[in-house]
Amino acid sequence: MDSLTQIVLGAAVGEAILGKKVGNKALLYGVIAGTIPDLDVLLGNFTDTVTALEWHRGFSHSILFCVLVAPILGWIVNKVEKQYNLGWKPWTKLFFLGLFTHPLLDTFTSWGTQLFWPFKIRLALNSIFVIDPFYTLPFLIFTISVLFYKRTSKKRHRLNTIGLLMSTSYLVLTLVIKIIVEKRFKEALENQKIDYTQISTRPSPLNIILWNANIDTPNEYLIADYSFFDTKPIRFKPFLKQRKQSEHLLKYPNTKRLLAISKGWYIIEKKDENWIFNDLRFGLIPRKDDKHFFSFSYKLEENNDKLLVTEVPKTKRDAQFLMKKLWLRIKGN
Repeated sequence: MDSLTQIVLGAAVGEAILGKKVGNKALLYGVIAGTIPDLDVLLGNFTDTVTALEWHRGFSHSILFCVLVAPILGWIVNKVEKQYNLGWKPWTKLFFLGLFTHPLLDTFTSWGTQLFWPFKIRLALNSIFVIDPFYTLPFLIFTISVLFYKRTSKKRHRLNTIGLLMSTSYLVLTLVIKIIVEKRFKEALENQKIDYTQISTRPSPLNIILWNANIDTPNEYLIADYSFFDTKPIRFKPFLKQRKQSEHLLKYPNTKRLLAISKGWYIIEKKDENWIFNDLRFGLIPRKDDKHFFSFSYKLEENNDKLLVTEVPKTKRDAQFLMKKLWLRIKGN
């Protein structure tokens, strides 16, 4: 999830653990704990593109990281905040839960987390977009309201609890809606007599009303969207896999690593004499010229016995156009 959401979650967790004893400092240290896991993005500046992708939401988002780091931070803060005389264990509990709830929340997104690192298992429930105002804003309001009450106030504790319960309920709702949406897509595939092997669904940006789907068939991928306000049948847009065309690139270790990262949802195509690896898990970005443009793409360059991988720079996006397109699609087909 985005940084603001993780800050809010960390603050609320901190308040729940030590708010009654240390007041607003519990929120502060909760914010620190909720921010730390995302510092892994800084490591990407010191390595290659593929390694950075593998590291993202890896060790720093694991249970092992929480277990190792929480006692250290708990010990340090206990030394700094001597006046509370709490000992290192309460602070360690705050940091462990602040660190742990961060990757737990990220598990609901499309990228997912390596919660069980070093085992190469990336958990991704694909039920919430990385920025969802309907999750974050109510949560933010309740968390900010806590600051206006004394640490011993029952209302302070109640407001924080409501914020946590509402945000958690919203996550559960996203899973329920995902089940309903997948059923709708499967019914559409059956009605249109389309044979498929896999289906992957995820919400579109900023909401859980409009959903996207990738469908795996023997020779092509089908991409479609569905809004709860739709009145017409779901339409599936085909994209040829073109596996033979790019077969020679599979000999490179970097290609195999990209295949693992994308979980097999990929298309390698040639554009302007360049080989492009498209990760299909995050869908398409609308363009005014109606040409397809995948959210995450990587340029592949053969250099002697190596394959160089660089992320394709995001084109300048017309935010007004994208928001208008999204809003119109949410309202139905």
